[in-house]
Amino acid sequence: MAEGNLDGKVAVITGGARGMGAATVRRFVAEGARVLIGDVLDDEGTALAAELGEAARFVHLDVSSEAEWTAARDAALEAFGQIDVLVNNAGVLLFRTIQETSLDDYKRVLGINLEGTFLGVRIIGAHMLERGSGSIVNISSADGMKGANGLGAYCSTKWGIRGLTRVAAMEYGHRGVRVNSVHPGGVDTSMGNPFSEERAEVNKRYHMVPLQRVGDPDEVARVSAFLASDAASYLCGSEIAVDGGMLTGQYYVGFPGAPGVE
Repeated sequence: MAEGNLDGKVAVITGGARGMGAATVRRFVAEGARVLIGDVLDDEGTALAAELGEAARFVHLDVSSEAEWTAARDAALEAFGQIDVLVNNAGVLLFRTIQETSLDDYKRVLGINLEGTFLGVRIIGAHMLERGSGSIVNISSADGMKGANGLGAYCSTKWGIRGLTRVAAMEYGHRGVRVNSVHPGGVDTSMGNPFSEERAEVNKRYHMVPLQRVGDPDEVARVSAFLASDAASYLCGSEIAVDGGMLTGQYYVGFPGAPGVE
């Protein structure tokens, strides 16, 4: 997407202090947007905002808190006067089987991933509905379209985001606000690569995926920027997988058409 496609737009991006969120913030600013960065990582968020200058502001935002969402909305309006885009990116991952997951564990993941998305859609969405325009991008996951062992809490929330997006698209679309979801596969961030392995090592775990590699954060950020732009004006309720082909299927190793087989 050419630079400038987000000229004049103001975005709120949650979980924007590092990883895929930070890549999204940088991408939006590069495309001409002004951005309110919301995160609980105050030092990283403040540093990113300082790096980007007048185009960015940082506010502490625990997305599970309704009061902090309201404060973030007010901060964006005070700083920039409007909100055109919301990217609900904040999320946490929990690797535990269902039997190993306590109710408190489950509720914590639910509160951040799904309730946080709901609050953003409701609170920031209300401002957009008043204006009669806007774009909401909810970051789900490839695991919001399939199951994944050890990720019961995470998958529950990402499937929930998918459903919430469809309902919001129906309720908001006819009032000028587009709502879509993005479904990343593996992405090379501190969440997707917690042991900070070299990219070549990480890629080995994706040998069953058609593109044979992990994704880069900016590859997802570019899709979010497209959905935020006027170029995506007829997309509402769409589910876009940015997963290297993960959801297409996995190879039968050694069968015709698999890597390494003529």
